[in-house]
Amino acid sequence: MKGVFSAPGDYVHFKSQVPLHKIPIGTKQWRYYDFGPKAVPPLICLPGTAGTADVYYKQIMSLSMKGYRVISVDIPRVWNNTEWIQAFEKFLDAIDVHHIHLYGTSLGGFLAQLFAQHRPRRVRSLVLSNTFLETRSFSAAMPWAPIVSWTPSFLLKRYVLTGIRDGPHEPFIADSVDFVVSQVETLSREDLASRLSLTTDAASVGPLLLSVSFITIMDTNDYCAIPQQLKDQLGERYPEARRAYLKTGGDFPFLSRPDEVNLHLQLHLRRVGVEPRPDLVHNIPIGDIGGSPSKENNEDDSDESHKDNGGGSENPPAEYEINPTSPESSGSGNLDKQPLDSSECCHLFPGGFPREKHIVPPGTPLHFVWEYIVFFHLLHIRSLCIIWNYSLEFRQFV
Repeated sequence: MKGVFSAPGDYVHFKSQVPLHKIPIGTKQWRYYDFGPKAVPPLICLPGTAGTADVYYKQIMSLSMKGYRVISVDIPRVWNNTEWIQAFEKFLDAIDVHHIHLYGTSLGGFLAQLFAQHRPRRVRSLVLSNTFLETRSFSAAMPWAPIVSWTPSFLLKRYVLTGIRDGPHEPFIADSVDFVVSQVETLSREDLASRLSLTTDAASVGPLLLSVSFITIMDTNDYCAIPQQLKDQLGERYPEARRAYLKTGGDFPFLSRPDEVNLHLQLHLRRVGVEPRPDLVHNIPIGDIGGSPSKENNEDDSDESHKDNGGGSENPPAEYEINPTSPESSGSGNLDKQPLDSSECCHLFPGGFPREKHIVPPGTPLHFVWEYIVFFHLLHIRSLCIIWNYSLEFRQFV
C-alpha cells in the first residue's frame, strides 16, 4: 500500500473524456458511465461489494474505441435481491435499453445471474468473473448481519478492506489494489451497508433459461477473495460454459490485466453475435487507454482527479444529472460519499474468510478502542432486545 494515492494518468484522461451520469429513479440514485455507439447492444458491467462504476474505466475506453457500447454502473442502495431485480429493470427502462449482455465480478456476477434468472428475456449473455451461486457462506461468516444497517461507516470500511489481500504484489496488481481501496473510501455508510446486506440476504441462483453456451467464466488462478469451493460450484453449474483463465491478476484483473480481460470480452461478444460499429466511433485521441498502467501514467497523477471518484466532479462538462420523465421517477437519492482514501474493487468480497495479511486503514490505538466499544455496544443492545422478546413470550405462555 502506498502512503499517498494518486490517480493513474489513464484514469485522469478517462474522466476528462467520458461523462458521468446520475439518474434518480424513485428513491434510488443511479450513477453510471455510458460510452460507445448506441446502435450496439450494450455490455453492462456490475462491480463487486467495494466497486464503483469507475473500476471498469479501462474496459470502457478500450472497448468503446473498437465500436462496442459499454455501460458501467454503481450498485444502488438496495437491501435485498428482489429489490435489486426490480430496481435494475427500472433503470434499463429509464435509459431505454432492452436487451443486454452482463459482465459481473464477485457480488456483481451473483446479481447478474439473479437478473438473468428472473428476467430471462432481457439478458442475452453473461460473463462471470470470480463469483458464486449462493450467499449462505457469507451469511454464516457474518453473524452481525442483522445490525449491519446500524454499524458505523468506519467499521464497515474496515471490514470490507480486510477482504483485500495485502502484498507482496506484482506492480500492476499493487496498483489495482490501491485503486480499489481508494474507491472503498468514497462509499458512504448506506452504500456499504446495503451491499453487505445483499451478500448475506438468503438467496441462491436457480436454473437459467439462458443457454450455457452464452456464458463465459473468467477467473484468475493466483488468488481471489472468493473461496475456491464457491468458484468450483459455479463451474459445476455451467459445465458447458466457455472458460477464460487468467494466470495472474488477483481480485481485480480488469485493472491489473486489462489487455487480457478486454480480449476475452471481445471474443465473448463476437461469439454471441454482437457486431461492433467502429465506423460510429468518434475520433477521440486516447493514447494507451485500456492497456496496462505505465510508470509515466503514475508520475502524471494528480490528487484533484482522484477527488472525482465519489460521484461529484470538479469538471462540470464530464457529469450530467438526468431526470427521466417516467411516472416512476420521483424524488432524488442522496449520492453523497464519505471520503476516506482509497477505492475500487470488483471481485472484493468481505465474506469473513481470513487472509494472512489484510489492508487496514491507519489509525491511533485510541481510535481502535473507540471503534470496538461502539460496535460491541450495538451487539449488546441487540442481545438485550432478543432476551426481552423471549421473556415476554415466556410470560404469555405461563
